[in-house]
Amino acid sequence: MEEHDSGIRDCIVVGGGAAGLSAALTLVRARHSTLVIDAGRQSNLATAGIGGLLGHDGRPPAEFYAAGRGQLLAYPSAELREAEIVRGVREADGSFTVTLGDGRTERARTVLLAPGMDYRYPQLPGMKERWGHSVFHCPFCHGWENRGRPMGVLASGAVGVHGALNLRGWSDQVTLLTNGGPLSDQQREQVAAGGVGLDERPIAGFDGPGAGLRAVAFVDGTELPIGALLVKTTLHQRSSLARDLGASLTEPDEMLSVEAIKVDAMFRTGVPGLYAAGDAATSVPPSMAAAMASGYLAGAAAAVQLAVSD
Repeated sequence: MEEHDSGIRDCIVVGGGAAGLSAALTLVRARHSTLVIDAGRQSNLATAGIGGLLGHDGRPPAEFYAAGRGQLLAYPSAELREAEIVRGVREADGSFTVTLGDGRTERARTVLLAPGMDYRYPQLPGMKERWGHSVFHCPFCHGWENRGRPMGVLASGAVGVHGALNLRGWSDQVTLLTNGGPLSDQQREQVAAGGVGLDERPIAGFDGPGAGLRAVAFVDGTELPIGALLVKTTLHQRSSLARDLGASLTEPDEMLSVEAIKVDAMFRTGVPGLYAAGDAATSVPPSMAAAMASGYLAGAAAAVQLAVSD
């Protein structure tokens, strides 16, 4: 199993983040030849430390990924290539061919998609440079580091209300900032009953030292002091690769705005030999812990299929 014939590998893993490395490690430990193709765009590289991952709490993401790559490459059937995949095809015999940005092609009996997602948030001045630090999308990843500070939640509707009430676990001073977005009378009552402040004025931007946050500035020229900001984000596929290979995508809903690859409990896409894991296939709020678990399950499912077909 540790050698591949005619240039075809057992599996190509697309993405070298937490899910992809976890899946690849599972596959190579089952002695399946596995090529990880990684474009190096892990979404949490901007953060100072991983929050809430058992055994790695507070560890810099780049350090975590470097350690994972080192562990993976200790196995003889593992390969890792830094490249972008621009096209994928499922062949008539059921195998897969992917084309890289430099024109080279690679073939495999199975493909496991773990490319991560494109996180999109409101493009307001002062937000990008604070992303992953004082501005974030996951309270469980960054709430502890920002605990006790006056916090804001940038969202509206049910998402904003839910996020603001949840954030009260980390701060007694939480303000829901709708930026002119809609709220129903019932939602206003929920916010007030939960001890959350409400400001519906249009926002001009954010200010603070470096990656820190001091205040939100409104278009009327006034400011509100806040030290951290939870922001509603939407998650989108980074390429058309999943669709090209025949996978289906979910429809984003109001609470979880994720354009995810549809998978079953073992992260099979419904296309024989095609699996997906991590943020790209999540049906729950994304996290490193969830990504690693899904990668393990997807890798195990692929390994079983390969063994049975052998």
